[in-house]
Amino acid sequence: MLQIRKAGNRGVANFGWLDSRHTFSFGEYHHPEHMGFGPLRVINEDRVSPGQGFGTHAHRDMDIISYVLEGALEHKDSIGTGSVIRPGDVQRMSAGSGIRHSEFNPSEKEPVHFLQIWLMPEKDGIAPGYEQKTFSRQDKEGNLRLIASRDGRDGSVVIHQDASVYASIPGAGKTVELALAPQRLGWVQVARGAAEIEGKKLKAGDGVAITDQTSVAIKAATDDTEVLVFDLPY
Repeated sequence: MLQIRKAGNRGVANFGWLDSRHTFSFGEYHHPEHMGFGPLRVINEDRVSPGQGFGTHAHRDMDIISYVLEGALEHKDSIGTGSVIRPGDVQRMSAGSGIRHSEFNPSEKEPVHFLQIWLMPEKDGIAPGYEQKTFSRQDKEGNLRLIASRDGRDGSVVIHQDASVYASIPGAGKTVELALAPQRLGWVQVARGAAEIEGKKLKAGDGVAITDQTSVAIKAATDDTEVLVFDLPY
């Protein structure tokens, strides 16, 4: 079964310097029917103005993945990590028993557009950690490229949950397919462009929850279509 979460129905937070769209309940946006999906708790699509960002703040007991679509995002945290991520980079920060960090757009001219994804870990209180990997456009063209997994296989970043996250740029008119084992959930997030699943047309910002299916096939409508695909436990 497919359930579509349309981009226009997401929660909105606009502070001038930040324009954010919330797929699930977050901050001041609360919707009892959209509290997450399995261990997938947050998908925020954020646009941050040049020279602006999130000041130092605390997290705990969450794995946070940042996926940049345009621009650059600077990260600093209380365990000594400092980096700038750009399109193609995947950043995983495990808040664990507690971490403080900031996120900032270092450009004086260009906004940064990125997805912030939160996954609930299998257990609380793990040691905080950070990891960053780069996946080129070629890595993602025409296939599902694993970017995050519990065991770090195929060069993916490690997450502390029985989940797998894939990124794909299928190519116009081409299809990629995710096989789902019994008792597994799937989620597809259209990051840019447009796609089609089982005849249902999707645009950037749309999400699709998949339950009680053995597979899901995603057909790209444009060459720039980019999707994130999640294989999740119940």
